[in-house]
Amino acid sequence: MKCSLVICLLICLCLVGLGSAIRCYTCKDYTSSCTKQRDCSYDDACLTLNERGGMTYRKCLKYSDCERNRLAQMFPQVSSFTFKCCNSDLCNSAPSTAARHLLGLLASVVVMWWCVH
Repeated sequence: MKCSLVICLLICLCLVGLGSAIRCYTCKDYTSSCTKQRDCSYDDACLTLNERGGMTYRKCLKYSDCERNRLAQMFPQVSSFTFKCCNSDLCNSAPSTAARHLLGLLASVVVMWWCVH
């Protein structure tokens, strides 16, 4: 019984965020200390574009625009770059987001263990 209640609560928590706009970091800088956030009303992905030479661009965009040729058109001033597109809230932050994903995985394992025992 308690396991069913926990699973129901977890499903409800997962569904709370559905229907809202994705949030992305938006900035252009030489550091990884971007803190400006934006609700991306008309976009469905976050971009991190690293220019060769140090400049990093973070912004909202359509996931369909997330391909090298399209980004080269959108950023004509950038000649050489690497990029990453993602589609979860604030996923285009500095590398510290890996810790948050690990914490979520750990919490899931603990809940599953608790339900079994």
